[in-house]
This record gives sequence, structure tokens and C-alpha cells, in this order.
Amino acid sequence: MSFAFVFPGQGSQSLKMMDGIRDLDVVNEIFKKAHEILGVDFFKMLDEETPENINQTINTQPLMLVSGYATYLAWITQTNKQPQILAGHSLGEWTALLVSGVLSFEDALKLVRLRAEAMQEAVSNGGGAMAAVLGLADDKIISICKQIEDETNGIVAGVNFNSPGQVVIAGDRLTVEMATTRLKENGAKRVQLLPVSVPAHSRLMKPAADKLESIVKQIEFKSPQIPIIQNITAQAYTDINIIRDSLIQQIYSPVLWSKTINNIVDMGIANIIECGPGKILTGLNKRINDKIISYNIHNEEDIEKISILL
Repeated sequence: MSFAFVFPGQGSQSLKMMDGIRDLDVVNEIFKKAHEILGVDFFKMLDEETPENINQTINTQPLMLVSGYATYLAWITQTNKQPQILAGHSLGEWTALLVSGVLSFEDALKLVRLRAEAMQEAVSNGGGAMAAVLGLADDKIISICKQIEDETNGIVAGVNFNSPGQVVIAGDRLTVEMATTRLKENGAKRVQLLPVSVPAHSRLMKPAADKLESIVKQIEFKSPQIPIIQNITAQAYTDINIIRDSLIQQIYSPVLWSKTINNIVDMGIANIIECGPGKILTGLNKRINDKIISYNIHNEEDIEKISILL
């Protein structure tokens, strides 16, 4: 039976999130390798009393890459069943590329750490903001943000089109705050500022993309062994130059998640497995398309149950 794997990004992290598969040798091995490469013990970080360290962008992004990849290795080791298509939300796209063999583990991990550093450095502390907008049509959000940009010469735009009625906007803080008021006045059920300082996927991230691009061009990219639907176009590519360019542009371009999931379904694939900590994508996917049969992997029992069903 055909199925897709999707990988979560920043925001899905939580303390002890790998406990369900932590005892597996393949999981321990990949976390050990990450420790050797970056000098960071992510298992130790997951065991801390507070999430302060795992919530720092510089730690969160590599942690989510390692966790998603380790979960996939646990799956493939126990089932030997390979997905027909891959996708990842924001940072999760890097995990998808790693799983597909486009990047080596060491290269992917170092690049993601650099990505996190560049994104954090691109905007002064407190200078950027993101907000979740609920209950308003995508086109209306786009239009209102454009109006405010024209009025203020600031930056605010829809950056994560997560599901019908759920869009995240990002930009400079003052313009985002103005947009939250305008969106509420125009019918949004709820607009909530998010506890992040990095306005991911907005034009403010272009300097981060430029910094990362100069390094990425020196890294070997290989043809994907499994097709990957990329965020900025919701399309899959085989040309490694297009894959590389799309990955760089993703930093300052919107994540078209609703379109990505609908395209997977249009390919005739209804079984979608969230591979990594949390259930955020599982919840979004159900709201995007009612044909989807959603699963998520938290522990060895999940792997066994899902494998039998597929």
C-alpha cells in the first residue's frame, strides 16, 4: 500500500520526546553521531527540567533533524517498508532530503546548525515577529498584509499556509502587530502572536539565505532516492540544482503546506505518516483533506501497528 512520510519542523519539540524509541540501537547510534559532529548531547538536553535549551533556535533545528531521521531509521529498520513520497514542514524539509539520500547526515546536520545561526543573526533581538491567524481565508490575509505593507513600508506577509483557516504571518514586529489588529477587524476569529523572535519564511530572512547559499554550493547534493515535495512550490524535482535552490529560497519564502498535502493526495496517496515528535502535522493534515488517513510515530508500538495496517 502506498504511503507518504512527512517530517515536522521547529515548534514540535518537547522534553523527553524520544523516550518511546530511545532504547533502540539505531536511535542511540544516530544521536551519538550527532554528539560527535556538533559536540551537543541532545539526549541530555531532552532530559533537562525545563525546555529552555531545546527551544533555542540554534538547538531546536538540529534536534528536530536528528529526531526525525532517527525515527525514520527506527521505522525502516523494523519494517523495511519505504514511503513513496516525502515532505517536510519548514525545517522538516531538510529531514526529508536527508532520508532521500540527497544529503549526508553530517552535511545536513552542519548545514541546519548554520541555518539556525544565520536566521537568528538576520534580525535584531525583538525586531521580528510571527502570528497565527485563525478563521480567515488565505486570499483575504494576503490582501490585508499587502495593504499594510503599502501603507507603512514595513514587512508582513503570510508565510505558513498550514491548513484551511490557519495561516501564520511574519515580518518586522511593529508591522505584524498592526496586521494583527487589522485582521481581527476584518473577521479573523483569532490572531495570536507566537513566542518566537525569528520571522521565519519572511523577506527579512534573505540575508540568512544568502549566507547559507555560499556554504550550500560547496556541499555535494545527490539525486533523491525518494521524491520530495518541496515547500515553496509544493512540487517534487529530480534536478539537484533546483532542489538546492528551492532549499535556499525556502528560508525567505512561504511554506505551502496545504497545497503540498493536497498534491500528495492527488497522486493517489491517502496514507500519511508523521515521522517525528508530536502530532502537529497530523492535526493539520486531517483539516486539509478528509481523504487522508493519518498516523504518527511516537514509540515502537506505533511502528508495529502502522506497519501491519500498511
